[in-house]
Amino acid sequence: MTELERLAAHLQQFAEARDWEQFHTPKNLAMALAGEVGELVAEFQWLTAEESSAPDPPTLARISAELGDVTNYLVRLADVLGVDLVQAAEAKIASSERRYPPDLYRGSARKAPPDPHP
Repeated sequence: MTELERLAAHLQQFAEARDWEQFHTPKNLAMALAGEVGELVAEFQWLTAEESSAPDPPTLARISAELGDVTNYLVRLADVLGVDLVQAAEAKIASSERRYPPDLYRGSARKAPPDPHP
């Protein structure tokens, strides 16, 4: 069992023990995930680029906690939907590699056209 599978199983057991599966619909989990991402973003809101690259220990602890929340909701959502997160991420990287060839996009932040073969 991978670490991601172990985490998904732990989150499922956590929800089952509290009878929360009834609330863990894809819609509710996606909304909770969006809320947690907002809380993560809020931790960076007023930091300079330098501060965001090397946050002080209390800020880093809050960022770490929010990353944990984001990860837990993302893993739970993928588990409920039967999506293999690693496979989905690898497919997205492959799409990005097609859309952003290094010789055309090195050092550029411009948007690429949509992938014709997603």
